[in-house]
Amino acid sequence: MENFINGLPVAAVVLLLVVGFAFLVKGADLFVEGSSSIAKKLKVPSIIIGLTIVAMGTSLPETAVSVTASLVQNNELAVSNVVGSNIFNLMFVIGVCSILTPIMVQKSTITRDIPLSLGCALLLLVLGILGLGDKAGMTLGHVDGIIFLLLFAGYIFTMVRSAMKARAAGQKVEVEGVEECENMKEVSYGKSILFLIIGAAAIAFGGDLTVDTASRIAIELGMSQTLVGLTIVSVGTSLPELVTSIVAARKNEVDMAVGNAVGSNIFNILMVLGISATISPVGLIRENIIDIVILMVFTVLVWSFAGTRRKISRREGIIMAAAYLIYCGYIIMR
Repeated sequence: MENFINGLPVAAVVLLLVVGFAFLVKGADLFVEGSSSIAKKLKVPSIIIGLTIVAMGTSLPETAVSVTASLVQNNELAVSNVVGSNIFNLMFVIGVCSILTPIMVQKSTITRDIPLSLGCALLLLVLGILGLGDKAGMTLGHVDGIIFLLLFAGYIFTMVRSAMKARAAGQKVEVEGVEECENMKEVSYGKSILFLIIGAAAIAFGGDLTVDTASRIAIELGMSQTLVGLTIVSVGTSLPELVTSIVAARKNEVDMAVGNAVGSNIFNILMVLGISATISPVGLIRENIIDIVILMVFTVLVWSFAGTRRKISRREGIIMAAAYLIYCGYIIMR
C-alpha cells in the first residue's frame, strides 16, 4: 500500500487519510458492539463490559496506529500519537466541554485517576530515558512493554473489583461505558461475530492506511513524523472523544468528561504503548521526552483546576484550550 500511496498526488493522500480515520472509528464501533453483545449473552456484568471492552474500544484507533507504526519501524509516530492524543484529550476536549458548560469532577477522579495518569506519564519518561526494563536508553523495549501491560492488567482488575463492591453496596456506579452497555441491544451470535471480523479488519486497514498516508504527508510537507503524530494523527484518532464530549456538553451531561479523558490517557500509555513495545522496541527522540514533560505539566494543571471546588469553570476551560493552541504553535515552530 505504501508504494501505491507514494505515487498519488497530495490531495488524494489527504483524502485517504480521512478515509483511514473513518475506518478506524467505524471499525472500533463495530468491534465494541460485537464483543459487548457476546459478553452480554454470556451474562458478563455490564460493569465489567464497560471497564474493559467499551473502555478499550475508545483507544482502538490509537492502538491500531501505534502498533502499525511500531511494526513498520516508524517509532516516532507510535510515541507521538499516544502523547499527542493524551494532550489533546486532556486540554482541548475537556477545555471545550467546560467552555460550553462547567464540568463537575468526581472525587475518585481527583484522588485516584489523575494521580495515576500522572504516574503513568512519569513511568513512560523514566523507562524511555533510562531503559530500566531493557537497559537501553531512549528505547521502550520488550520488557518495558510487558511492564506496561502488567500494570494495565492490575489497573483493570482494581477498577472492576471496586466497581463490583460499589454495586454490591447499592451505590451508584459511574464508569465510562456502563450506561451504554446497559442500554445496548443484543444481537445474534452470528451477527456479533460478523461485527467482530469486520471491525477488526476495518481497524487493521484503517491503521495501515493512516500510518502510510501520514508518513507521505510528512515527507511531502517537510514535517517530521513526530509533528504529524502530535497534530494530524493524534487529533484524528481522538475525534470520537471530542465529538462525544461536545454532544454530551450540549445536553448538559458532562459529569464524567474529566474522568473519561483521564482514563483514556491511562489506557493509551499502559495498553497502547505496552502492546507496541512488546511487539517491537519503540525508540524515543528528544522531542518525545519534551512532550511527555509537557503532558505531565498539563496533567498537574488540570489536577489543580479540578481540585478547586471539584469543578472546572468556563474561565479555566478557556485557559486549557488556549494552552493547547499555544502548544500546537510551539511544536509547529520547533
